[in-house]
Amino acid sequence: MPTARLDKVSLSFGLKPLLDNVDLQIRKAERVCLLGRNGEGKSSLLQLIAGTIVPDSGEVWVRPGAKVASLAQEVSPSSDESVLDVVMGGTSGGGIDGDWQAALQVDQVISRLELDRDAPMSALSGGWRRRVMLGRALVSEPDLLLLDEPTNHLDIEAITWLEDMMIEFAGALLFISHDRAFVRRLATRIVELDRGQLRAWPGTYDDYVLQKRAALEVEAKHAALFDKKLAQEEVWIRKGVQARRTRNEGRVRALEQLRIQRRERRERIGQVDVRVQEAGPSGKLVFEAVDVTMTFGATPIIKDFSARIMRGDRIGIIGPNGCGKSTLIKLLVGELTPTAGTIRRGTSLMPAYFDQQREQLDPSKSIMDNVTGGSGETITIDGQARHVSSYLRDFLFPPERLHAPVSMLSGGERNRLLLARLFAKPSNLLVMDEPTNDLDADTLDLLEEMVAEYAGTLLLVSHDRAFLDNVVQ
Repeated sequence: MPTARLDKVSLSFGLKPLLDNVDLQIRKAERVCLLGRNGEGKSSLLQLIAGTIVPDSGEVWVRPGAKVASLAQEVSPSSDESVLDVVMGGTSGGGIDGDWQAALQVDQVISRLELDRDAPMSALSGGWRRRVMLGRALVSEPDLLLLDEPTNHLDIEAITWLEDMMIEFAGALLFISHDRAFVRRLATRIVELDRGQLRAWPGTYDDYVLQKRAALEVEAKHAALFDKKLAQEEVWIRKGVQARRTRNEGRVRALEQLRIQRRERRERIGQVDVRVQEAGPSGKLVFEAVDVTMTFGATPIIKDFSARIMRGDRIGIIGPNGCGKSTLIKLLVGELTPTAGTIRRGTSLMPAYFDQQREQLDPSKSIMDNVTGGSGETITIDGQARHVSSYLRDFLFPPERLHAPVSMLSGGERNRLLLARLFAKPSNLLVMDEPTNDLDADTLDLLEEMVAEYAGTLLLVSHDRAFLDNVVQ
């Protein structure tokens, strides 16, 4: 018997259905990875199974008595609740006065996740808050666990621990992730949501990538043949009286069916066109740090750090959450001044800096103004004036959304907008702090290809092991 099942489920927000009459079964001990482009409805599908939203039609069935726990994509808002209170909220008792077995389970999860049980949530970074919410989901020992991008904001050590725990997990797991190393290790089955339809892909993640590429090529050929036939029939009917003769009524009806099929055909969401404008080369020396120390209060985050970074170096920076990776980046680019030591910066540096918190985006300003700085409707790309509407279409922002405030965007959309803002200017130094969070697999692949081919100097902070392997030296 399955743990959960979707039967002929449909769900719409707006004109096009997110789910169009879909079926899905999830069984005990399965680890199902749900893939799909940003905005396709993956998170909504998890919410349907969790019972937080209801379908327009069809049935969402969960085995009677089965516990369902979930980790939402967004980190919980900071509050004055303690870590212990938040994690304990995941138990059936819902409080510290629950039974002793629940309290023991909470203690074990807090210990394994290395959480500070007494810390207020408001004092924690995004990565640590995410760990707390993961602990909350795990303590209920659910029969079905729903995880939406669980590796976002986790460091490599925590991701590895989560992988080990999920492999030992006895229940069913349905998870959304674009962390390719995570998916490769965990998934026993891949299911893709594409234009309202669910499709199961046999084999591993790498098998899926190859099969999907082949399927899209076949789909494109069929669409081209269909469009050619439709165009020929439209030419025929415009010739006039012949089409209205009785013996041609069947052909006329067939043309109407072709027209209906073409109107109903859902095109695949376009791909981001990620291109970086490269400036002339910088000086040979990019950064030289000598005995750099950085303290906040009495705590040294970085101590006696020395390094020389030369033009063309491609450096990955890894480490646990809170160890000072972002601080190191900000010291090198001059956003922070070291407590002791010196940092020398080379000549002719033109940096493009992708910050983890997306602080370069103004949430109150429009999508367009965040790229142009409010200075009109054109920008200069590769020495040529280009309308910002055309440029932002490359990053999948349609013209009708350009005046929407950034505060309305999802995490993935904000990342795409920050990429658009960065690559609107030439650079010879690319500094990226966790650029892959919230990006779908297709956009991630294109970004990886662009970064791998970048001729300038690269400094990359990332917990995405596959991305690091493919772009840094």
